[in-house]
Amino acid sequence: MENWSVDQVCNWLRQRNLGELVPKFREEEISGAALLALNDRMVQQLVKKIGHQAVLMDLINKYQQQKSGLESRTYCCETASPKFPEVICGKNLKSLFARYKTLQWTSSYALPDFPYDVKCILAEKKCPDHSMRIRIIEFLQADMTKYLEGSLYPNSQQYNIVVNALLQAYPFLDEDGNGFLLWKRALKDRFKYVRRPIEDDEQVLRNKCKFGHRRGQTRKSSFAENKPDDVQVQVEEEPVHLEGSAMDVHIKWLKQEYMKTQRNWKEVDNRMNVTIEIRRKMISDKAPLKDILRLFPFLRCPYQLFREFQLLTHMDIYKKTVEILEIYSENILSLYVVRNNPINIMLQENLKRHTEEDILKYMKMTAACLLLPDVFGDDSSLFAAVNEEVKVVTPVLEVKNPFNVNSCEFALYVEREELAQLDDCTMALAALVAAFHVFDIPCPKRIRRTLNFLESLVFEVRSPASLP
Repeated sequence: MENWSVDQVCNWLRQRNLGELVPKFREEEISGAALLALNDRMVQQLVKKIGHQAVLMDLINKYQQQKSGLESRTYCCETASPKFPEVICGKNLKSLFARYKTLQWTSSYALPDFPYDVKCILAEKKCPDHSMRIRIIEFLQADMTKYLEGSLYPNSQQYNIVVNALLQAYPFLDEDGNGFLLWKRALKDRFKYVRRPIEDDEQVLRNKCKFGHRRGQTRKSSFAENKPDDVQVQVEEEPVHLEGSAMDVHIKWLKQEYMKTQRNWKEVDNRMNVTIEIRRKMISDKAPLKDILRLFPFLRCPYQLFREFQLLTHMDIYKKTVEILEIYSENILSLYVVRNNPINIMLQENLKRHTEEDILKYMKMTAACLLLPDVFGDDSSLFAAVNEEVKVVTPVLEVKNPFNVNSCEFALYVEREELAQLDDCTMALAALVAAFHVFDIPCPKRIRRTLNFLESLVFEVRSPASLP
């Protein structure tokens, strides 16, 4: 196969029912040698369908396994020239045994027996929520560790095998088209999380040295010193496992810094990142919201709320919300179902008083945001209280004078208490969606269709919910 031309590789693909890949392989000039040199990342870029990725990698691995079988290598070691015995019998043989063991592991892998509640969700072919995704990832990580005989360092091929097995068994988990990469990244993050408590272990230190880390060296922060108004969110290094007094020091500093008028936002980002583990555990254990906010008051800041959302989902919620309102506002306002809505009537009256393009755009986006529940037939009181008192305990917006540029006010309420003041409807809508995820609050049924529509666009679902 190493000496095959591009044409021979294309014929080989057709024989294995992979004819769809021929044009791409010709375009990239994939010869036999190039085919055998492909790694999982190259295959993902070259081949879009997960099924084709799995088949292609399996064929390449089988060929390489056949070519470099254990018995033939052992025979070569025994008959090698005495002048160069270490070339085959030293480190190469050790790595060969490791590779052979890996191939055995991947060829025999089967998905674990998930718990009953996970089975029910999967049997109903429902896309799991955030907490259920975490449970699935936890069981996959524990199962992989069992197959790896306790090791916490799977290689890329093993990650691919497990994620492919999951998506082949439950194709609806790939409904956004990027499922493979998202599930693989979540699984890798879970292994990183599990390895945190043993970061001083000799095996961990050896691996860090192997991949370029030095003892005591920390990664440079990717954050710029931006103000809380800068809603461009970037994700820093992974959270660090801390206990006892070390955690108390960070929490005390955050509480003191929150009381200041001039805050060190870069250090706030760092300490919020360091304390995310204990914070997520409190939220998952259903600790009272007032206790969480007392320890981590910066969650009241929209910037930190958006940043926490991105740490959990790898999505920039504010940027996505801007895109949603810019794309859908005109369509929402043109729908017949909202023509006689009080919000729309109020909008039309205010549009007559202004000619500035920016103000008109702001008003239309505000109206589109507030009309969303009515478009989907949901209960608007669970979405926003416009010039009214907030009466619900779930996350909801309080909006005053929505079309008055000089006196409009937006605020996010949770459990009938104000959580954050917001600048405009875009930030308000982003904060509302983020609050349900960050605080792990179940979505009320009477507002579910609206939030499903927004979340499908935020998370870039392949077939997003559409306007009625």
